[in-house]
Amino acid sequence: MTQSSNKNHAHSVKQDDSSDSSKVLSYGDHQNLPTKRPTKRVGILGGGTAGSTIAIRLAALGLETYLFEKKKSLIDGPPMCHLHAGGNLYREIPDEDCVALLKQCIDILRLYPYTIDVRPTVFAVPTRDEGLPEDLLPRLDILTEAYQDLIEQDVNNKVLGEPEDYYQLYSHEQLLELSEREQVEVPSTVDEWMIPVAKYLDLNKVKFPLIVVQEYGWNIFRLAASAQLALEEYDHAHVFTDTTVQKVVPVDCENCTNADHHVTKWRIDYQQANDSQAESIEVDYLVNACGFRTGVIDDMVGVEVTRMVEFKSSYVTHWGDAGGQIPEIIVYGQRGTPEGMAQLTPYPGGYFQIHGMSKAITLFDDGLVASSSDSAQPKLPQQYVHYIEDGWDKAPLQARSQQAIEYVAEFVPTFNSARTVGNALYGGQQIPGEDDTLRVADVSLYSNIRYARAENVKASSTLIAADQIVNELTTLGLIQNDTPMNRSRYAHEWSYLTHNDGLAVDKVARVLAEQRGFPIVMADVNHSIREAALADLSPAGV
Repeated sequence: MTQSSNKNHAHSVKQDDSSDSSKVLSYGDHQNLPTKRPTKRVGILGGGTAGSTIAIRLAALGLETYLFEKKKSLIDGPPMCHLHAGGNLYREIPDEDCVALLKQCIDILRLYPYTIDVRPTVFAVPTRDEGLPEDLLPRLDILTEAYQDLIEQDVNNKVLGEPEDYYQLYSHEQLLELSEREQVEVPSTVDEWMIPVAKYLDLNKVKFPLIVVQEYGWNIFRLAASAQLALEEYDHAHVFTDTTVQKVVPVDCENCTNADHHVTKWRIDYQQANDSQAESIEVDYLVNACGFRTGVIDDMVGVEVTRMVEFKSSYVTHWGDAGGQIPEIIVYGQRGTPEGMAQLTPYPGGYFQIHGMSKAITLFDDGLVASSSDSAQPKLPQQYVHYIEDGWDKAPLQARSQQAIEYVAEFVPTFNSARTVGNALYGGQQIPGEDDTLRVADVSLYSNIRYARAENVKASSTLIAADQIVNELTTLGLIQNDTPMNRSRYAHEWSYLTHNDGLAVDKVARVLAEQRGFPIVMADVNHSIREAALADLSPAGV
């Protein structure tokens, strides 16, 4: 193994000081770890939200952890907007999935608190839609009760505000009254957040009441920065970015011709961008967290699975006429139709991310593909693979960005003054199985071959997936479960949070935003949850 010569790392790199003569990317020191070097190795393929979170979880337990990512930095994948803390966006999924999403979002928020922008999300049902706002109220009551239960279990779970404020309703009359008020540049109450909604949303095109939910914003640049800082805590967390995994091969394989064969070691062959030769590493357990490319590794491993992959994109625009901070605004619509959901996600500095869930904007006519009997890897059209690997072509990006502006302007008329920025947040999203409405998924385990595949449709599921892998490694005897470091996970005593604050995350996130070609201010948040929601809480277990 050779130390990366990639100049785009935003972190410091140091050479591994183990007795192995090879060199690796090695992050930081962790004073709570035993002085003896860990002997068990885990290889994680893919440095998105799943792979990075799993790496943090395993490194915190003392495992020698090797994380491989094709891109130049961690967590540079499909767009995210908010936490989906309750899944209110998805009318088609069952209530129990919404409760699972709520729990997962609170859990992942406590690992990555500096990634959150504290502001509400407003849901509106358009007059053209067959549904009614009241249809969601029973679910919202279930989620409010679930949130209250989680707080009673641990007061530190109160990260989404007070349970009684989890959602609120606004009538037509209330909005008309708010529309007459002067807009507040930095809102501090729900009423103040709703003033710009009342002023800018076309109230003749939506049904009432409007629903305001404490679904906070989630910033991908800050998520990438937080994961990077967290991994820097461990001198046995080896991160290879700008690196292609060429092959995975079983090393110790018993009855490999048998369907129920056993593997105890894997060899990972990989090559870093600036190296002329491939290198190899042997690991005791293999985790496939390759996102939309998980099928490539499944084929190498010999696992048959059915899945889909969908290419999606959101568009970055600038709107200088907002008059101050506004909440996220979502107007419901049937997915994939010309009247699909419209979503306006605010960032600092007047920047907005737009989803329009029609095939003219966020979705694509041939963007949803399935695996076949010949391969577990769905084949995206080459054009979308080109976009993911090399960036968008200028003309279609400009056209879709402008269509996104016009789409939102149907409901927020003054948004027609917004301008395109020339970039987008996009990528391929994996969907396990054959249900393209699936929103809750985590991990598949293959104990006999010491292999796991993380399949997270939503980024909030990744910490739960990591826990399932920890349980599997415990069963296999690769780690001990009852350790102080494992108990620290459930108290959310993450080492990097004691050494880094919001300013540290700011610094790294801004570097990443600039490297990826986005306005630097998009790496910031208007309201950090660490200060806003956690300051008055007692330590876990008190």
